[in-house]
Amino acid sequence: MLKAQNLHKSYGKLEILKGVDLHVKTGEVVSIVGASGAGKSTLLHIVGTLDNADNGSLIIDNIDVSKLNSRKISEFRNQKIGFIFQFHHLLPEFTALENVCIPAFIAKQSRKEAEKYAHELLELLGLSHRLQHKPTELSGGEQQRVAVARALINKPAILLADEPSGNLDSANAKELHQLFFDLRDRFNQTIVVVTHNEELAGMADRELLMKDGKIVYSHETVIDQ
Repeated sequence: MLKAQNLHKSYGKLEILKGVDLHVKTGEVVSIVGASGAGKSTLLHIVGTLDNADNGSLIIDNIDVSKLNSRKISEFRNQKIGFIFQFHHLLPEFTALENVCIPAFIAKQSRKEAEKYAHELLELLGLSHRLQHKPTELSGGEQQRVAVARALINKPAILLADEPSGNLDSANAKELHQLFFDLRDRFNQTIVVVTHNEELAGMADRELLMKDGKIVYSHETVIDQ
């Protein structure tokens, strides 16, 4: 699903990524941990095509992203990658249903098709009674679940999450963590999560440790049969 090799990234004289290799299989949940400044978010932004590496290669869903022009990259990002951030970034003037539909509208799906699937996703996430509520009328946990539905609306090849539970209380964080694995089981969804949350990191199929711009350790979760 994802194959990144020898990624390098610098900002001026500050070298952030120093030759990162990252391979993620379809349906795998991978967590990336490490101290602030280790390069985790920079790596996620490059994998998500929000930024470009200075060197290295990136293949997602059998597509060599480095060979796409800026217009094709935007289309690819909209159709193939779902994003969940610490702060949900919902548009305050739109309802939950409308917020979820926005990426589908950008992808030129019909309103009827987009709203039907958005309704299904929000129902799946326990928000069928909140369709017409605006973000200010939702709790923090509900807002983040709307953001998850929005990330899923275009049936992305990969879901990228950057500190997704960092702004939630412990109860809502626990619900969100379990939701990732429910989505993996239901949709065979591939998920990469950058997190400081030890519980979430430990639940992943693999936990990767970044230090000084490199992945220095990989731990695979073993589930007793």
